[in-house]
Amino acid sequence: MNQKTKRVVFWAVFLAVLCLIPQVFGILKTNLCVEFAIGAVYAVSLNLLLSYSGLLSFGHALFFGSGAYATALALRHIEGLSVWSAVGFGGLSAAVVAAICAPLLVRVSGTAFAMLTLAFGQLMFVICLKFREITGGEDGISGFPIPPLKIPGLEPIDLIDPVNFYYFAMLVLGISMGLMWFLIKTPFGNVMFGIRDNPKRMDYLGYELAPSKAIICIVSGVFAGISGSMFALFQNVVSTGAVLSIMVSFTPIMAILVGGMRTFFGPVAGVGVLLLIREFTMNYTERVELVTGLIFIAIVLYMPGGVFHIFNLVKMKWFTRALATSEAREKR
Repeated sequence: MNQKTKRVVFWAVFLAVLCLIPQVFGILKTNLCVEFAIGAVYAVSLNLLLSYSGLLSFGHALFFGSGAYATALALRHIEGLSVWSAVGFGGLSAAVVAAICAPLLVRVSGTAFAMLTLAFGQLMFVICLKFREITGGEDGISGFPIPPLKIPGLEPIDLIDPVNFYYFAMLVLGISMGLMWFLIKTPFGNVMFGIRDNPKRMDYLGYELAPSKAIICIVSGVFAGISGSMFALFQNVVSTGAVLSIMVSFTPIMAILVGGMRTFFGPVAGVGVLLLIREFTMNYTERVELVTGLIFIAIVLYMPGGVFHIFNLVKMKWFTRALATSEAREKR
């Protein structure tokens, strides 16, 4: 079986498993999978900045929260809005916020970039907290209508049903992951790598660093906004603590470091590990953050490459052993 056939078989099995999850594992595990998918897209959107562009953001919840609030407000105040438009409002609002912040963000890098994003994130937190008439303050926005999914030629699909929402979420979030994967494989992806590895050389070669950084921030913000929009639809409630707090910004950073930097699927693995730790810990204690923090420190100290580093080591040893076995058979 050649490599291409293996990939086709793998993705076919993967899609079949995704389709069977609601029927096999029930509603609770299905909702956990939706939460995992939302967190994965959010973490990978930050990974576009951190791993592929060398830009550390401490305020990525700025875009996640913007998408969540935009979707909630749009569904509350615009009658007859479709669910696709609601998700689009989330991505568009995050893009607008990123475009507003970009003129300042592109002029700094390193620690200054991280602290400036933190400042913008906290500014949005305070704005949403104080404008109670619009955002609901600490109570947030809840009870907004979830429109059905309309597909031409089919009956409207009720997304209040957890199973139906699961399939819709997997579709939207899967498309988002695919688009981000495609982006890093384009020539612009090479520009991102150049900005990360040697910005001075990229400037010498004639690439405009400031506009390129602005585009990266906007693209990253769009996908973070889409994940925030899906969070709003999934929870049917949006509050400052849930979508704009400092921990919402730090969680994807933890996922990237736990899963493995400079890999596309590392943050996805990191989100899965953090969710498993949370679910396992909640069975024994309420101090989930303490346990997660201790495990995170241990991974950073003793396994800096993350989960994907272990996967690559196992893969390398397996290939080495297979190659050695093949050579031994040829000698016989």
